[in-house]
Amino acid sequence: MWMWAEACELLDRAERLQRQFFRPGSAVARPAWEPPVDVFETAAALWIVVALPGVGAEQIEIRLDGASIVVAGERRLPVQGRAAVLYRLEIPHGRFERRIELPPGRFQLGTRDLVDGCLFLSLEKLG
Repeated sequence: MWMWAEACELLDRAERLQRQFFRPGSAVARPAWEPPVDVFETAAALWIVVALPGVGAEQIEIRLDGASIVVAGERRLPVQGRAAVLYRLEIPHGRFERRIELPPGRFQLGTRDLVDGCLFLSLEKLG
């Protein structure tokens, strides 16, 4: 019975991937997933932690956009995984984008560090 459930799950996942990559009239690559985030506020800054396993610093775009900050980029499949037999694929890959609404106030992008698969951003409070 478990094999049937696994087969149905794989078919569902294949259908979602097909719909994701073969959208009619879509020439621009749309984000396929949103990374999880944690947001902390101190008296001087806002701290944002974005989980990005397997994503290099050169693959990440960060921009302030009005009252939000946008973190975007792409997580590619590992090279070894391309020629391998696939048993499970749970870590998202492909284009990602996460728009994080900021609390009221003015902010300036401070430090950005990529450590152990997490992007750490500080937004310094202005005035």
